[in-house]
Amino acid sequence: MKKYLLSILCGLLFCSLSFAQLPDKAKLDEYFNVLEKNNKFMGSVAVSKNGTLLYQRSVGLSDVEGNKRANEQSTYRIGSISKTFTAVLVMRAVEQQLIQLDQTIEGFFPTIKNANKITIRHLLSHRSGIHNFTDDKDFLTWNTQPQSEKAMMERLSQLGSDFQPDYKFSYSNSNYVLLTFLLEKVMKDKYPSLLKKFILQPIGLKNTFYGGKINVSKNESKSYTYRDGWKAESETDMSIPLGAGAIVSNPADIILFSEALFNGKIIQPESLVIMTNMKDNYGLGLFVIPFYDKKGYGHTGGIDGFNAVFSYFPEDKVAYALTSNGTNFINNKISIALLSAVFGRPFDIPVFKIFELSIQELDLYVGTYSTPNFPLKITISREGNSLMAQATGQPAFPLSPIAQHKFQYEQAGVSMEFDPEKKTLQMKQAGRTINFTKE
Repeated sequence: MKKYLLSILCGLLFCSLSFAQLPDKAKLDEYFNVLEKNNKFMGSVAVSKNGTLLYQRSVGLSDVEGNKRANEQSTYRIGSISKTFTAVLVMRAVEQQLIQLDQTIEGFFPTIKNANKITIRHLLSHRSGIHNFTDDKDFLTWNTQPQSEKAMMERLSQLGSDFQPDYKFSYSNSNYVLLTFLLEKVMKDKYPSLLKKFILQPIGLKNTFYGGKINVSKNESKSYTYRDGWKAESETDMSIPLGAGAIVSNPADIILFSEALFNGKIIQPESLVIMTNMKDNYGLGLFVIPFYDKKGYGHTGGIDGFNAVFSYFPEDKVAYALTSNGTNFINNKISIALLSAVFGRPFDIPVFKIFELSIQELDLYVGTYSTPNFPLKITISREGNSLMAQATGQPAFPLSPIAQHKFQYEQAGVSMEFDPEKKTLQMKQAGRTINFTKE
């Protein structure tokens, strides 16, 4: 769900490798100790093989204000991993012959543009052309307020279409909000009840549920961004993401879900084959997450300050999940380290060097930067001892100093270099360089 200025890479690396039975627990513990000590990660991870848990670890605080440490039962908003759960519910409806994947949606949503051409399969595979409502510049002005089904349908109907159905893949949360409403219509029950009836209860997920207002007294985690300390993020109201991103869970439960999914316990094997049939690298609620020569299926998720990922490797029967309520690091590196331990690959303990700047030095960079070669302006501000960057209409993100006049936002692979005398800013990301001038 979460809206980013710059995309965070989620793919893992390719290479050949051999399999090891058990992870290096002591080294993994040291790895997470270093992350926690340096305020790089708050959250939980778990990995299993053949249904047996190999490693589980929770670090950081689930509630910074209350100084409450995370534990194995702490829960997190899992964002778009919810889409996999929703896709499973859709496949259950297909199995019950309540709907067909290739039927169009005009009978359910006549006000949606191209509804007579958009199929349920198009919604599941992000090929509908329906504009992604979280990309709208005003999204962050209303995302914390409750929305009725009528209000959401009005918004989705006004979005229009970005392209003709099935022309291409384009990720859109709008698709899975519509699927939520569709499921409720054909299965004649509310989404939270459907989730509980067809997935949570049958496979015994005790720490997974449809989210509401975060309740720290029930071991639910709040989310944070690191800006001179962990700062609480706002809460998206769960009446908005629905089946696109409203589920709360933790790694142990997500692993149980993935094991059940790939072992025929919640949908038929034929349905799973359909879900894992990739087109433009996306199936139905799943995409391929490779690790060297291993092929895993899963999903990533992000909402507010939460991030999550899960992957299941059918050939090795290995399941992996990560949930985070605060990251000042590249979570993909954490995934690589843990899977390396499981699959017998070497991995390094990270080393963090601290480069400190005074408030006076930080203030040299504050201002608004623009260029005719980029449609958005970049505003640089200071919060305490931290520098923040924000593009027009986008969430702010923290910049970490790495050298004189040089900063980075590691999660998105963004680097920024300032020249205070020339009043310029050079931003680099994914091989692209953009030069800005201070207004």
